[in-house]
Amino acid sequence: MSNDLPVTLEAEDLALLKAAHHRLEHPSLAARLSNVVGTPIDIALQLMPKSWYRRVHGLAESAIMKALSTATSSMHRDHEPSAHESLYKGLVTGSGAVSGFFGLPGLAVELPITTTLMLRAIAEIARDEGEDIHDEDTRAACVQVFALGGRSELDDAAETGYYGVRLALAGYLGHTVMPAGESVSGLAMFVRAVASRFGMNLSRRAAAQIVPVIGALGAATINAIFVQHFQDMARAHFTVRRLERKYGADLVRNLYESLQRREEVAAGG
Repeated sequence: MSNDLPVTLEAEDLALLKAAHHRLEHPSLAARLSNVVGTPIDIALQLMPKSWYRRVHGLAESAIMKALSTATSSMHRDHEPSAHESLYKGLVTGSGAVSGFFGLPGLAVELPITTTLMLRAIAEIARDEGEDIHDEDTRAACVQVFALGGRSELDDAAETGYYGVRLALAGYLGHTVMPAGESVSGLAMFVRAVASRFGMNLSRRAAAQIVPVIGALGAATINAIFVQHFQDMARAHFTVRRLERKYGADLVRNLYESLQRREEVAAGG
């Protein structure tokens, strides 16, 4: 442990915060997908028709909205032994294998199912970390996971880190805006903002599936990587929130940002 990092968390919790920081600031989805398809994912993205790129982002928004109404409705507040991460990973992998036979059109059918399964897995991880999954703040935090580890074309370069995303998304909830004279709920704007970022990772996934050699087996592998990515993001996200409840949000954020500053200084030489 570095001597110049403020030691105000228990050693085990500080190690957990460091691990969460690494996961949240260095997501590896693009690299993992590139390894599977044998092609840099940015090149695969260029193969995807522009019309499909726009459609994928629209699908992301509708899938999140549908998942919100069903993913946590049957869950109990009482803590169960552990999140069923392997179960949901298997289910999402299976749905990816089926959609792989149909290419991009299959994504439109499969995505709402996959998103609901992933949100359920995220909610179980949240409950694992001590959250009340029927609390509105927790439900919003579950949806926030879809915005982590992906960049949106609307991002401000200064606010793309973990806490920047949380702050930006928090501003949408509890408000009503009036674009072009039409009332839009804060929840709808929140989901739209999340979907903009989720759509970037979804586009990467869709691009990987259209590489000619992928097929059904490859599509299943891609889905397994996809769900693992968001499970990793969820575990890190709800670890940070648990530490915030234990030590106070300001202290945890200050330590998190200290880790980020030290990393940036090290990277700058």
